[in-house]
Order: sequence, then structure tokens, then C-alpha cells
Amino acid sequence: MEARRRTVLAAGAAGAAALVAGCSEYGDDGGTPASEQPTPTAPGTGTSTSGPPESSGTPAGEELAKTSEIPVGGGKVFAEQKVVVTQPAAGDFKAFSAICTHAGCTVNKVADGTIDCPCHGSKYAIADAAVVGGPAPRPLPPKQITVAGDTIRLT
Repeated sequence: MEARRRTVLAAGAAGAAALVAGCSEYGDDGGTPASEQPTPTAPGTGTSTSGPPESSGTPAGEELAKTSEIPVGGGKVFAEQKVVVTQPAAGDFKAFSAICTHAGCTVNKVADGTIDCPCHGSKYAIADAAVVGGPAPRPLPPKQITVAGDTIRLT
């Protein structure tokens, strides 16, 4: 009896897959294949909401700060974006998660060469986010940034 049940379930799954495949062949109007329909645009922008980004010469990503806002030998916490950006040496910018690896608190300051967590005293090195104090079990994970001119962007 069990074999019949598996056969029915397998046949049902195959039928459902065929139905989904058939539905995706045509676009919203039911007659024009999806591949021939125009790309939708965002309301009021006239720009495509899908497909590769257009090359405008502008770096992608959210602007976090100007390079002048990140002190050499220090850094700045961006709590809303959950990222901390440091500048261990002039012109060398690093970014790490601002979420402490011990208890998930957000680090709140960069001082004296460390990124500091207010909850239990964990401290991380500004150069590589290695644990240098407190109960944190591992370094802060790195984040991707780009520096173009005087602008630091989260990518």
C-alpha cells in the first residue's frame, strides 16, 4: 500500500512542476511570452527595476562617510547600518560588523586603537577586528566598503 502512495505523491509533484513551468512561459497578459514583455519601471523614475545596473560612473552602495570623518588611528560606528569603519593607518580604511560576537550588542565607540562594546567590555583591534579584550569569542566579521575620492561607501 505504501508504494502506491509514493507513486501518487511523485506523480502529483511532477504534475505541479509542469503546471508551474507552463505558467511561467507567458507574461501577465496571458498571451505574450514573458521573454517578449517590456521590463517594468519603478513608478515615477523611468528606470528599470530589473536587469544589470546602468553604468553612470557613480560607485554603487550607500554612502557612509567622507574620509575626513574617520580619524587616523581611530574610527566611527554607524549603528543604523551596523558597521564600524576604521583607519588604522593614513589612507587604509577597514570596515567590520558593529555587532559584538559575544552577546550581539552593538559596539559603541572606537578609542585608543580598539573598537569597544559597552555590554561586557569586549574590545577589538581597529586593524583587523581581532579580539584584544573581554569575553568575545571571535573577531568582528569584515564588511565590504569602497573608497572613491573622499567618499566611503558600504557595498
